[in-house]
Amino acid sequence: MYSILLQAAAPQQPSMVSTLLPFVAIIVIFYFFMIRPQMKRQKELRKYRESLKKGDKVITTGGIYGKVVEVKDNHMIVEIANGVEIKIDKAAIIMDMTDAAPRK
Repeated sequence: MYSILLQAAAPQQPSMVSTLLPFVAIIVIFYFFMIRPQMKRQKELRKYRESLKKGDKVITTGGIYGKVVEVKDNHMIVEIANGVEIKIDKAAIIMDMTDAAPRK
């Protein structure tokens, strides 16, 4: 009589949903905390680069501070010192310094 109660139940296979659920959750979390914010930053930077105009103060990816002299389709001329101008790609501009307060 007790032998029926002591028999082990047959092991059940985990369902496909319970197996894939943690992987799907990790992918969703990764998307919302890593990929989406990066895409938003890239969109804002692209919008900023398109809005550059003559006289804007900028910083390049190389850390060069300058003032925009001329804007073309894919590149621009930036004055980095009195009489010193360089031609750079728009993708090299990373930051706007027009509104930044000058250091003392």
